[in-house]
Amino acid sequence: MYKLISLVFLLFSVNAAATCPDFLNHDLRKLHSNDTVNLCEVAAGKPLLIVNTASHCGYTSQFTGLEKLHEAYKERGLVVVGFASNDFRQEAKDESEAAAVCYKNYGVTFTMMAPSSVRGDSANPVFTELARQTGSPSWNFNKYLVGSDGAVIEQFGSNTKPQSDALIAAIEQAVTP
Repeated sequence: MYKLISLVFLLFSVNAAATCPDFLNHDLRKLHSNDTVNLCEVAAGKPLLIVNTASHCGYTSQFTGLEKLHEAYKERGLVVVGFASNDFRQEAKDESEAAAVCYKNYGVTFTMMAPSSVRGDSANPVFTELARQTGSPSWNFNKYLVGSDGAVIEQFGSNTKPQSDALIAAIEQAVTP
């Protein structure tokens, strides 16, 4: 029985890796950690909500709403991923402060990535592809709803709150019933 379960897990892992878009297949460092995460391993075959974040922005309170989305939709397959960035000069000066804002102040439990660029030639591979598909973020807390196939379903600007009707409707269409 153990061998059968192992074989099924192996076949699922190989299939998931085969269906994961290349731009997600990178080992990215988690916020204030030496641990890395490969988005193909955590999100293959699932829709993602990818957000560029900053600790000292007028939109930082959106972490609360993003966490609520994570809690409400994780069982239906949605993977929320935050990418800390100082591209708009509003990220904390050090990662420990950024982590405190996320984890202590806002109770974030969804995956947060270490600070990286989300715009221009130095953008990380995820945001390079998002920019190719729909454009670079114009400010912090842009939200990209990405289908399980890696295609951007819709991009939402900073002014779109996580609990907005438009974002919720798009998520409802993307997740499993």
